[in-house]
Amino acid sequence: MELTTFETISLEQPDLNGGDVLMTAMSKRKSDRDFQTGNLSLKHLSEILWVAYGSNREDGKKTAPSALALYPLKVYAILENGIYLYDAGGHELFPVIEGDHRELAGGFPAAKTAPLNLVFIADYTKYQNTGNDMIDGFLKVPQTRVRFASLDAGHCTQNVYLYCATEGIKTVVRGSVEAGFMELLGLGEDYEFIVAQTIGY
Repeated sequence: MELTTFETISLEQPDLNGGDVLMTAMSKRKSDRDFQTGNLSLKHLSEILWVAYGSNREDGKKTAPSALALYPLKVYAILENGIYLYDAGGHELFPVIEGDHRELAGGFPAAKTAPLNLVFIADYTKYQNTGNDMIDGFLKVPQTRVRFASLDAGHCTQNVYLYCATEGIKTVVRGSVEAGFMELLGLGEDYEFIVAQTIGY
């Protein structure tokens, strides 16, 4: 895929009949740490974002389950030409910050040259004012919010692992980004990094 401009990327609709069956995908699921530098195809980029956090029903619910169906995650895609935010409703990548910022994708060397890093960030405002006082009280506990958001992100990253196994794509999940990443995005105290995932051929 050519990244000659920094504009909204309209993603392709996923091929729902593609890939191996589940048990074959499970047998191929693994982490890789060596990646080519070439960009992913638009098909693969589109389907990776969709399996990670795309909408698969008309009511907006997603391919990954979410505790209390609150969907608190923001999914950022770090590509060679900039950082994008995934919009599941429109199945698009919105440009956020132009330029190659892969050096902030984490201390893992391959993250700095791989074509795609996904970064999952919790938006804790999603855990406020649910309309249920008991749930709102429960979600005020910081450990609960972190646990729920981490559980959600784990589902997302496993979806990506299984998709990559069916397509012969390499991936590895990682527990950190460089300290400057959150600062670069300018996100406040209601947001927290949860997990990152490096992806490529």
